[in-house]
Amino acid sequence: MQRLITAAILLPLVILFTLKATAFQFSLLIFLIALAGLDEFYRMTLPTRRGEGRVAALAGACSVFTVFSGSPIVPLMTFTALVLGFALIALFRLKEIPQAAADSALVLMGFLYVPLLLSHLILIRMLPHGIPWLFLIMVIVMTGDSAAYYVGSSFGKTKLYPAVSPKKSVEGSLGGLAGSVAGAFVAKAIFFPELTPVDCVATALVLGVLGQLGDLFESLIKRSCGVKDSGVIFPGHGGILDRLDSILFAGPAAFYYAYFLLR
Repeated sequence: MQRLITAAILLPLVILFTLKATAFQFSLLIFLIALAGLDEFYRMTLPTRRGEGRVAALAGACSVFTVFSGSPIVPLMTFTALVLGFALIALFRLKEIPQAAADSALVLMGFLYVPLLLSHLILIRMLPHGIPWLFLIMVIVMTGDSAAYYVGSSFGKTKLYPAVSPKKSVEGSLGGLAGSVAGAFVAKAIFFPELTPVDCVATALVLGVLGQLGDLFESLIKRSCGVKDSGVIFPGHGGILDRLDSILFAGPAAFYYAYFLLR
């Protein structure tokens, strides 16, 4: 019931905001999501580094605005500054040399995992048909997730990856891909007529597979850190990363598909 109530409140708000917001206003939302997601990531992976984690979360989240520069130099310069800055922090933390390599790697991994991948959603918003693309990603991921749950609950027998996610099944995974394909055709019929049947199948399969892999990757991180959920911001749903794990992997693929094939 908590999950249903939370979804019933949040989903219409996300849809309305995506429809009405300008590209920059949308980027502010992505900034806040990246900030919360990075904070969750560092809370899980570097629980004894809360001060440094908060600074890294804010710095990393700000990097999403570099997509407005119009030049590849600005994002490159920003990530270079982030790498050098936090490398120097690790260098001069002399009393904790044994953990320096692992901690530094986790800080940098956070920058790549959350803001770098999330910034592709801003790039999508700036494309022709950017809003339909954002909704298409949501539909493919959500229909795939729902279909995987119900098919897996009813028919799942073969474990997909029990070491990381014991409840997921091969049958559920295949059902999820079928649900994603169906969702893409529904999206074409309702709000994205520019898609061809080939686009529907291709985007659904690519984004559906990557979405499931994103879910598994986040489960791997949580299992490695010994936590059940990445956070508690959404009652019944967990944290930001628990809700966006699939989109983090699917979003970049959607952008490159749209940029190179459907501009």
